[in-house]
Amino acid sequence: MSDTTVPAPGPAAPDAATPGSAVRVWSAMRALVLEQEDRRKEVADALGMSFFRVKALRHLLPGPLSMRDLTAGLATEKPYTTLVVDDLERRGYVVRSVSPDDRRSKIVTLTPEGEAAARQAERILARPPRSLLALPAGDLAALDEIMARLRTGDEDGDARGSG
Repeated sequence: MSDTTVPAPGPAAPDAATPGSAVRVWSAMRALVLEQEDRRKEVADALGMSFFRVKALRHLLPGPLSMRDLTAGLATEKPYTTLVVDDLERRGYVVRSVSPDDRRSKIVTLTPEGEAAARQAERILARPPRSLLALPAGDLAALDEIMARLRTGDEDGDARGSG
C-alpha cells in the first residue's frame, strides 16, 4: 500500500443509517408531503391561483415588503415578481406604494382580502395528512422526536441537548 492510497472505510456504526434506507425514508417523506395529499394543489384550487402567487401572499403575512425583498424571498427574478404582484393587485390582494425612504422603491402590502387568502392557505398547509393523524400515539411521539432531531441537526440523540 503506497502512502497516497486511502484505506477503505471501516464498517458503519451499528445504528448508522445505510444510504439505501436514507433514500427510502426521504422518498417516503417526499411522497407523503408532495404527492399523497397534495396541499399545494389544494391551496391553488381553493384560492383560484397558482401556488407561486399564494407563496407571495404568504411571504407578505409578517408585513409589507419592498419589491426587492419580495423577489429575494421568492427566489425569483424581478420581472416575474412584477407580473405576480400585478396579478395579485388586480385581484385586490395587495397594494403597491412608493417607499417613503426611497421613491424609486415600491412597497407591497396585503389588503384585508389578501391577508384572509394568505391565512386560508396557511390553514390548509398546516393540516396534517390523514395517515399522520391515524398513527398510534407512541409512533407519533417517536416520529415527533426524530423530526425534532432532524430539524436541529442533533443526530446523536436528544434534541434538547441533555443526552
